[in-house]
Amino acid sequence: MKSVLCREFGPPSSLVVSEVDEPVPGAGEVLVHVEACGVNFPDTLMIQGKYQQKPAMPFAPGGEVCGTVAALGEGVPGPAIGTRVAALIPYGGFAEAVAVEAGRLVPVPEGVAPDAAAAVCAAYGTVLHALEDRGSLKPGETLLVLGAAGGVGMAAIQIGKLLGARVIAAASSAEKLEACRAAGADGLVDYTRDGWRDQLRELTGARGPDVVFDPVGGPYAEPALRSIGWRGRYLVVGFAAGEIPRIALNLALLKNCAIIGVFYGEFVRREPENNRAMLARLFQWVAEGRLVPALSHRFPLERAGEALELLINRRAVGKLLLVTHAGDGPPR
Repeated sequence: MKSVLCREFGPPSSLVVSEVDEPVPGAGEVLVHVEACGVNFPDTLMIQGKYQQKPAMPFAPGGEVCGTVAALGEGVPGPAIGTRVAALIPYGGFAEAVAVEAGRLVPVPEGVAPDAAAAVCAAYGTVLHALEDRGSLKPGETLLVLGAAGGVGMAAIQIGKLLGARVIAAASSAEKLEACRAAGADGLVDYTRDGWRDQLRELTGARGPDVVFDPVGGPYAEPALRSIGWRGRYLVVGFAAGEIPRIALNLALLKNCAIIGVFYGEFVRREPENNRAMLARLFQWVAEGRLVPALSHRFPLERAGEALELLINRRAVGKLLLVTHAGDGPPR
């Protein structure tokens, strides 16, 4: 089978596509023939040795997959061979097959395409956990999304609207902001321009947002926190800007606000049943047509490096996928 391998830490161009033996599922594992795999920012960090998890070499990146059950390991009663499933895994998804712990699998209902299922797990799972479980976002509240044109940001716009919030999208170009508008954002700010806080103040009637969703960090975090409303909740999701901000805690005191960490990967590990229920809910929204994942483009395995470069250079608008079925083009 084909697998995209990281043989040494380095840029996406150092990845190689190799023919390797198909894995044999061990006790408690299921072999999944991968149809689609999400491409995420942690993948870019893992291949450079900058992520907290450093797998033994060589390894395939890729942490969210959708595919069909091909074989069951010892002690695994199901799902039945041929069942379509999705899963969040530590790594290994950039391949035609992967062995997955049975407890990580979530059945994919009829009406949900492999591309959509693969796109939902990490980004939309992170967002729903952040906004509902950690941020207690309520209908009628205002949500500010930083990095709103990326895969996680687009998901935050969509989930925020589904939860009944008014959503303000912050991104770095007119093209990206227009994509955010198309995804459902009610207000737009270019946070690379001077005076963006004044624009945010105007959009919120001087109240400030109730919840800030921040997967970016860097120089945008402090201005966003200074702009938050009374009793606001600031969700620390990630640091795509590359810099972990150092926040003066008096800002939290002055706004009587909460700074809340969102570590979705650890939530998945510690609360697997809650996560599976949450993913099943997301899949149901997709099946019902209430949620259409913001998919940007799909690439064959051979172009994994190109997909990761798009993320690193911040040229992706929406979610990127690797697929094992033929062709490259718009998502299905």
